[in-house]
Amino acid sequence: MSKYLDLSIEKIHSLLVKGNITPLDLTYEALERAEKDKLNCFIIIDRDGAINRAKSLGEVEKDNLLFGIPVALKDNIITKNIKTTAGSKMLSNFIPVYDAHVTKLIEENGMVIIGKLNMDEFAMGSSNQTSFFGPVKNPWNNKLVSGGSSGGSAASVSSRIIPLALGSDTGGSIRQPSAFCGVVGLKPTYGRISRYGLIAFASSLDQIGPITRNVYENALFLNILTKKDERDLTQKETEEDFTSLIGKDVKGMKIAIPSFYISDVIDKEILDKLNSIQNLLKENGITIDIIDIPYLNYAVPLYQIIALGEASSNLARFDGIKYGYSKDNVKNIDELYYKTRSEGFGDEVKRRIMVGSFMLSGENAKEYYEKALKIRKSMTLEFEKAFEKYDLIIGPTTTCLPYEIDSNLDDPNKSFIDDILSIPVNMSGLPSLSLPIGFSKTNLPIGMQIIGKKWDEKNIYRLASFIENKLNLDLNPGGEKDE
Repeated sequence: MSKYLDLSIEKIHSLLVKGNITPLDLTYEALERAEKDKLNCFIIIDRDGAINRAKSLGEVEKDNLLFGIPVALKDNIITKNIKTTAGSKMLSNFIPVYDAHVTKLIEENGMVIIGKLNMDEFAMGSSNQTSFFGPVKNPWNNKLVSGGSSGGSAASVSSRIIPLALGSDTGGSIRQPSAFCGVVGLKPTYGRISRYGLIAFASSLDQIGPITRNVYENALFLNILTKKDERDLTQKETEEDFTSLIGKDVKGMKIAIPSFYISDVIDKEILDKLNSIQNLLKENGITIDIIDIPYLNYAVPLYQIIALGEASSNLARFDGIKYGYSKDNVKNIDELYYKTRSEGFGDEVKRRIMVGSFMLSGENAKEYYEKALKIRKSMTLEFEKAFEKYDLIIGPTTTCLPYEIDSNLDDPNKSFIDDILSIPVNMSGLPSLSLPIGFSKTNLPIGMQIIGKKWDEKNIYRLASFIENKLNLDLNPGGEKDE
């Protein structure tokens, strides 16, 4: 099997321009890797569609580094004529008749979609164990979880099936699996990328973002995803070159670490790696202060109220009538709703719908939901105060290392606690990137989160690329591992 996809995007593009390879060569290589995948990364491999797409591409676009590059999308991103399941039995037969905005942008830039990636059902989970199609295994140790909900996206990039993937992040669903799998994952500023065609979980928190092998390729991918879409009224038109600060001097930057992000609930090996990064940054002229940001300790209950309330509203559309799974041989409309939803949704999704419905019922909406929105606003203002003094905020991406598949399944709070460090970013609409910063004693990747002010992804990439170059980590898991 050829190994062109192991090269950098720039080297691949150079070979395409010279005519040494074609997009079809890259597509065949990606399909071969996907079809041999034993991590359960893919729900759908669109072999015929990908080959036809690669064959239809014209002359190589010399100024477009992403031309001809294979890519795969998390399976909650709508793709016309390609099954889109959101990891659920409820949509196991759903074939959309339109494309998401990001799907169109990927095609307009000459990329080749080879398939759809496994995920926690309706993006509800942090370990990729709630998927109707089974869990995604971690490329660094196949007995461990990949993280979620974008587990298939992170694992497929980490295992070198594809160089680029799209995920979505509602409370950490790009960053947490990126940390567990040793890849670079960005949750952009809320409104940076159109959500048109993203199957909604919690509409005020959801954001599509890129997962890649390194920082430069992440910024390069983001460049093509921000084109204005009039169908998403929450999107802001902000087309710019996100690679422009990569390689620029970081001396003189001011960085904060919230005390909440270095508490004793975080694994010691993770904190040790963060400390080593602090020392590295200080040695290179960066000021680092430990600060307090109020309300961060409310992140999980806020998420449980706001996200689950919005989820109960969004998932009401799945009723067995319009599209998706529908129970046969029912006596009346009530039985149709009941049996379709009982059988179509998994346990975790049903649990979250019920909690969300309770939060929005009658007086509960004022007691819980409206109060949560006020605290969310206060948290956002506290972040804004911090960014008046500091350029960036850093901290661990996760509190723990990847854990064994089939563990913690009986603990309904585990998936929320897993995201305790990433949820505040979604609550405040901020951009945040997970960057690999080293390995545990058992050779599992550890991720650090870099948080920026709204619309300041470029400075995040600036610091991330500096750290990446200094560490120069080998982030190729090198095949199956079962330790």
